[in-house]
Amino acid sequence: MKLYRWIILALMALYLVLLIPGSAPTVPPLTEKRPFAWNQDEYWSSLQNQFKEALQVGCPRLNSRIDSAFAKIATLTDSLNIKSYEPDDPIFAIIETTIFELGTEIGVCRDRLPQYMESFNQIRSAIKTQSTHWDMNSEASRIRLYRFLYGGRAAIEQVMLQLPSDSVPALSVCEDVPSATPSTTILGVTIHSGDILVSRGGAPTSALIARGNDFQGNFSHVALVYVDSASGKASIIESHIEQGIAIATLDDYLRDTKLRVMVLRLRPDLLGLKSVPMLPGNAAAYMLERARSRHIPYDFQMDFADSNKLFCSEVASQAYRHVGLTLWMGMSHISSPGIRNWLGSFGVTHFETQEPSDLEYDPQLKVVAEWRDPKTLARDQIDNAIIDVMLEFAEMGVTFKYSMYLLPVARTLKAYSVVLNWFGGIGPVPEGMDATAALRNKWFSAQHAQIKELMLPQIEKFKAENGYAPPYWELVKLARQAKITAENR
Repeated sequence: MKLYRWIILALMALYLVLLIPGSAPTVPPLTEKRPFAWNQDEYWSSLQNQFKEALQVGCPRLNSRIDSAFAKIATLTDSLNIKSYEPDDPIFAIIETTIFELGTEIGVCRDRLPQYMESFNQIRSAIKTQSTHWDMNSEASRIRLYRFLYGGRAAIEQVMLQLPSDSVPALSVCEDVPSATPSTTILGVTIHSGDILVSRGGAPTSALIARGNDFQGNFSHVALVYVDSASGKASIIESHIEQGIAIATLDDYLRDTKLRVMVLRLRPDLLGLKSVPMLPGNAAAYMLERARSRHIPYDFQMDFADSNKLFCSEVASQAYRHVGLTLWMGMSHISSPGIRNWLGSFGVTHFETQEPSDLEYDPQLKVVAEWRDPKTLARDQIDNAIIDVMLEFAEMGVTFKYSMYLLPVARTLKAYSVVLNWFGGIGPVPEGMDATAALRNKWFSAQHAQIKELMLPQIEKFKAENGYAPPYWELVKLARQAKITAENR
């Protein structure tokens, strides 16, 4: 009996030791940067009213107005293709307003959605070309690109959400960008060695990565494509939270949940590319060899200057840096105190970094194609709205919580994970993440799920009462109500 008592006492002592909390994460002081905010609630309401009026008018009587708007966009696009403009030129405000307000009518004349998407692609290409002459570290340049590229996508997707998912075009082929590197096909698009795939995963943390930025975005993950010249086989090089850098086949890449994927490719007129046409393929080959040569863990600190650990964006940036090209011409900043504290709880220490969503605004890259999963587009929007509201509460001082009593269990699982990592396995707690952060992630996911559960019936109620799906700003209102309800339970 004495032996059993000693064993019990030893286990109790170990449990108490494992209960000792770790040190709080250190968050660097704030910079002078500030998050972008639309601050246009009245305008969003007016767009919603315009949509309601368009529903009453009906499509046949809207077609002439739509034709005029498309003609206006074509004229504006021609102007951008002929003349250079500074980012604060009034032409861009006119373009933005025209795109937004046309969307309220396309939401009624839904058969004209493909034309709307094509017009957006053409003017996006023109604006991206304009940005090659801008200073991407200036606030005016960043805001102008963001307002149109992110805002235009949002306008298109508000229309898509009014359609049955089986009638929404999943693929948008945006621009035919030539490349000298080997190619293959993914999702109906020809991709080349050196292309960059930015995507959005389905987990709540994916939504946090996409939204936890001074310029809230649509993407949470970056991967680099290598295509073998002999076999035509594609390898997708990426870094996962669970296992660090990895090489996937196309099938494996697509099997992992993807709500959206965008293909980015270097502009063919770049000076370095003109002298070395195979430069993108060389970058991909370098990163493929690094991934094969040794295990590279995930970089939770998001330190893009540390080549010993890599988060997903670094897979692309380090590869291209090796061949003399610097991506992310405009650095990402995370300046909101609440977001910094939340990300710091996961181990992030660098808040001037390279966020996946911000790569879209790099003038060195062109958008080749964009694919969305129509069946999960609404889920993408709902998750964004929930995260936006959770981050509002973070700004009010709400911090990540976790059960202290589970800390010994989490630390035991972490120790087990470390052993698995030594032998090349993947444990329940990711390499580089501590046990406390794992528990915080569990709390975060549970909070997200609770708000979503309360939101979904209200979304269906909105549809039944109004006859259309709630636009994004209404989703945010519903998420805010659900969050307050969850807090009062």
